[in-house]
Amino acid sequence: MQQHEQHKNNLHVIVSGGGTGGHIFPAIAIANAIKKINPQAEVLFVGAKGRMEMEKVPAAGYKIEGLWISGLKREFSVDNLSFPLKVISSLYDANKIISRFKPHVAVGVGGYASGPLLYVANAKGIPTLIQEQNSYPGITNKMLAKKAKRICVAYDGMENFFPADKIVMTGNPVRENILDISNKKQEAAQFFGLDENKKTILVVGGSQGARSINQAIVNDLQKIADAGVQLVWQTGKSFSPIAAQGLEKITSMSLKAFDFISKMDLAYAIADVVISRAGASTVSELCIVGKPAIMVPLPTAAEDHQTKNIQALVNKNAAIMIKDTDTRKKLVDTALALIKDENELNTLKNNISKLALPNSADVIAKEVIAIAGF
Repeated sequence: MQQHEQHKNNLHVIVSGGGTGGHIFPAIAIANAIKKINPQAEVLFVGAKGRMEMEKVPAAGYKIEGLWISGLKREFSVDNLSFPLKVISSLYDANKIISRFKPHVAVGVGGYASGPLLYVANAKGIPTLIQEQNSYPGITNKMLAKKAKRICVAYDGMENFFPADKIVMTGNPVRENILDISNKKQEAAQFFGLDENKKTILVVGGSQGARSINQAIVNDLQKIADAGVQLVWQTGKSFSPIAAQGLEKITSMSLKAFDFISKMDLAYAIADVVISRAGASTVSELCIVGKPAIMVPLPTAAEDHQTKNIQALVNKNAAIMIKDTDTRKKLVDTALALIKDENELNTLKNNISKLALPNSADVIAKEVIAIAGF
């Protein structure tokens, strides 16, 4: 009770996790929703040192502290030898952060840092909430779920992994600026230097890019140009030079490549078809923007969760799945066939839109505030 007395009127929330945009953007959306309901609330993020969150979270206006933690590599790696040391170090630092910040509640959004932070919070009797984004949870969340007060999920059937009485169906939070893109097409065409009346394919491999998708696109750039279709392509940093070389050989000005697209709302607004990985965040965003999608699950994702994420859509005829090994043969041809088929575009659009849960961040924020006792 003592820690409540020290700042009774001021809610303290720790949000932990990250590693990819798919964990970071939902975490920021939850923090923003908490601040909207309780403007006095203090939110501290805890991430993994050297990962993307250490840069993106401060850019969104929040403080972040880093833990020295990473995942275990599946194949033998020298990095694995330092793993026990990293766990001990991160538990020690998590303990220090919690003792200093005195949170009323800790939220884990997935990613390396959420394990040690929530473990320590549970041990200290601080209520915890897990936001499980995928249709198949990772080992860390399954362990943490035993002591969590609430588990916010985005897919049906999660009682197979978690205690049913703790589960709340909330969906995954998404960036606020994509909640309504209906009037942004003209602005998007100007931003990307494209024609708003021509069909456009958007390719995103996640914030880091996706090699097999990128390779398929670069091989078939001429085919896309010949079809008179426009392209907006997020390549990721490492593939950017290869993409630029490929585009030099094409005379068409309607194929555009970027290492990172900061205005995803505009990218979605101009897209008629989206090609992407099947990370949970991307799937949630595609449901909300209601775009026909061809998804290529990342084969190395933990427990093959991306295949399971998209299977939930394929079962409802709401998206098309192509295996990673088939991208070179099938990806561009499938996209060009789809973009010309108005009936199929409308079917996919209607079906994926039905799966949207647009108020996720607000629903999760209310759960966070409730279990903190505010």
